Amino acid sequence: MKEITVAELKKLKDSKANIQLIDVREEHELEICNIGGEHIAMGEVMDNLDKISKDKQVIIHCRSGARSGAICQVLESSGYNNVYNLKGGLIAWANEIDPSLTTY
Repeated sequence: MKEITVAELKKLKDSKANIQLIDVREEHELEICNIGGEHIAMGEVMDNLDKISKDKQVIIHCRSGARSGAICQVLESSGYNNVYNLKGGLIAWANEIDPSLTTY
């Protein structure tokens, strides 16, 4: 499984790189904190493969990187070779990039 750090993601976001950022947390978690991106809950990913790009870098994230890591593995086994897990998830983002972000 390929991973990307929060510092690398920040550089991509700052440069307005053509990426797809997908949040696989549950709906209620989005209200606590959010770094943007498209919401596809973990349990709905396989029913929404048509929404996941195969043409650009796709970064999957969750709270800690565990759920997004599992989704990356499933997507890789489904033929995606362009998916990256956000290492440490939103906890790492809050710790290293934006300490004003609420963690849970």
